[in-house]
Amino acid sequence: MTQTVELPLWLFLLILVFAAITLASHFLFPSVRWFFRRRLERAVKRLNTRLQRPIQPFKLAHRHDMIQRLIYDPQVGQAVQNFAHEQRVPEAVAFETARRYAREIVPSFSAVAYFSVAIRLTRMLSNAFYNVRLSYVDEEALRKIDPEATVVFVMNHRSNMDYVLVTYLAAQQSALSYAVGEWARVWPLSRLIRAMGAYFIRRKSGSELYRQVLACYVRHATEAGVTQAMFPEGGLSLTGALGRPKLGLLKYIIDATHPEGRDVVFVPVALNYDRVLEDTILTKAALGTERRFRARIGVIAWWLLKQIGRRLVGRYQRFGVASVRYGEPVSLRVFRAEHEANLMTDLARDLMGGIGKAIPLVPGPAACWLVREKGEIPEADAVALIEQLLRRNGNPTPLKRCEIEAAIQQLVVRRILKREDGKISSSGQRLDLLEYYAASAPLDVEQVVSAAAK
Repeated sequence: MTQTVELPLWLFLLILVFAAITLASHFLFPSVRWFFRRRLERAVKRLNTRLQRPIQPFKLAHRHDMIQRLIYDPQVGQAVQNFAHEQRVPEAVAFETARRYAREIVPSFSAVAYFSVAIRLTRMLSNAFYNVRLSYVDEEALRKIDPEATVVFVMNHRSNMDYVLVTYLAAQQSALSYAVGEWARVWPLSRLIRAMGAYFIRRKSGSELYRQVLACYVRHATEAGVTQAMFPEGGLSLTGALGRPKLGLLKYIIDATHPEGRDVVFVPVALNYDRVLEDTILTKAALGTERRFRARIGVIAWWLLKQIGRRLVGRYQRFGVASVRYGEPVSLRVFRAEHEANLMTDLARDLMGGIGKAIPLVPGPAACWLVREKGEIPEADAVALIEQLLRRNGNPTPLKRCEIEAAIQQLVVRRILKREDGKISSSGQRLDLLEYYAASAPLDVEQVVSAAAK
């Protein structure tokens, strides 16, 4: 036992490395993780005192634990058996497939990433690109929502800036859990999005096993009271108008609730922009038979560099107004009692109607609508009429005349409109964009005639 053993230097160093790793993994890392976990819990507790809807423990659970909860859920277990039988594969293979789906879906929410990084970044981007406006159809009704209810923000989808704007504007209420499509599953963007609490969904998955895993996650989140945000249209609007709702996520949320359990309150959220950053890409996609957006990373990077360059030389201008309006909340418990026969379709129709009623009017789309309907109109008359329409549309702080004129000027610079002899009309060059923005204006002929009469 006391004899000397000689070892090569490289082997001795290797043993030291393994010993250090073992010491760290068994003694140091758990203590460090416990220390930071305790600090994080105290920080979240303080944060919850400032939020209208506190962060639920479900969102703070370890991602590994959530994955285990999903794959061992009886609903998923039955789906695994069915999958193994249909595909004629061992249940172990089907089980690993379910585990892979769960890993793909489940987020890894970080309160630090969300409130220290994401909120500041979204505030900076929102105010850098737009003059942001927030309004309510019934603010008092939002304040009276049951604090124990699960709140689901239901939004129209105009731009990828929707995520940024609503995250920023809802920062005082709660941390939102978004359902995001496959576009966001790109490293390193996927890690950031997961840290913000978003969960990934496949829009066109033919696998029943995948749908059951997703439904199980939505059920757990809904039962736990996690504040969620969803786009019922399922994708960006290619025409500027509201699209037809997809019923998948809505069905999962309805199936996750019980009349005696926690209520779910849907809050319609309507967004509108003077300029949608992706408008050219979207209108080109509308001409094809498939929803394909050919936005290369190089093109996006070059566009961002140009905006930075303009800012450095003092020529940068924001893209006008971005307006967000909260509609009237809808209690699922109350709605279920009144529409039991066709609950899902009636609810989808009601929510889309709530979004449509809440869509705010902004100057750019209003100008496009007027030109499309009238052909040609004196610019001074258009500005005055838009002022009247904005007041009637419920804007709490009316826009200044210079902001309306700036929106029209932007349309002229982009060759959507032209200005001749004090009148504005279609330039004839970008009719697709003229129609796109006109379709996003919540106006009708009677409304315009009534405003003009005043």
